[in-house]
Amino acid sequence: MDRVDYDEFGLFHENASEYGLPCEAPPSVSRSAVSMADGRRVSSLVWGAGEAGPEIVFIHGGAQNAHTWDTVAMATGRPALAIDLPGHGHSDWRDDGMYAPAGLADDVAQVIELLAPNAKVVVGMSLGGITAMELATRHPLLVRRLVMVDITPGVDGTKTKAVIDFVNGPQSFPSYESLLARTIEHNPTRTESSLRRGIMHNARQLDDGSWQWRYDRGSHARTGAAVESGEAVESGAAVESDGAQPGEVGFNPMWEHFGSIRCPIMLVRGSTSPVVDDADEAEASRRQPTLRVEVVDGAGHSVQGDRPLELAALIQSFLTGGSAS
Repeated sequence: MDRVDYDEFGLFHENASEYGLPCEAPPSVSRSAVSMADGRRVSSLVWGAGEAGPEIVFIHGGAQNAHTWDTVAMATGRPALAIDLPGHGHSDWRDDGMYAPAGLADDVAQVIELLAPNAKVVVGMSLGGITAMELATRHPLLVRRLVMVDITPGVDGTKTKAVIDFVNGPQSFPSYESLLARTIEHNPTRTESSLRRGIMHNARQLDDGSWQWRYDRGSHARTGAAVESGEAVESGAAVESDGAQPGEVGFNPMWEHFGSIRCPIMLVRGSTSPVVDDADEAEASRRQPTLRVEVVDGAGHSVQGDRPLELAALIQSFLTGGSAS
């Protein structure tokens, strides 16, 4: 049986090499965990140091982990906090399997209050984007600017079918190569090297040599009951509420939450992603007339994985109030 060595802080040189980033020395990155009232611990990556603390907070999507932001964090070069959502990465799982965005937002709020209280922007992708949106409504003082990456409250099971099909696939794999083969099959816009890194961060090798995903697949949000009741889809966000007609724009009650946000918002779409369509963008702009919308060419749903440098540039410009070059 072949054992695969894993050092979560030992792969940054690969990110730098693939995307032409300077990396004369390993970046300053450490792990920090915050305890919740029920004893669970929510883990995060802390990028950089300084008295003011992180300027950017990153929140990943369902079935991902904080390392999905590695290249973006390196490209921005700013102090940052990348959070492992509960049930993902190195964070503890919930006994009840409940990972709806409102609850996740409350957990994330505790982490930000302790580790990044002065953050200038919160960036969330997919489930992390809806969680960040809920954070902005429930804890507005913690969100000075908001970036939602390829997600709006208009998401539904049809738009996220390809993502859900991958996430809800096998839990265990006999070998690393079999896990890689499935990952490549379902992520045609990603380079193999980035997918290899992603697997190392998002799966673990068991004593018998097999591999298993790190995220909590027992989530109540994956069940049919959760979908029918309007809870969050783990890989994306809310689905239609009871009595809604599929395809209707603006029916989801989370649109009301989105419209109530008072900080500047930027929506970043992947040009090849089906998750956010033109109707979603129009509804978002109607509810937030000052919304900034950017479309990243060649990116699918995982913009940070497909076009990390472009996303980093957009975040930088949003922070400074300028436009992307």
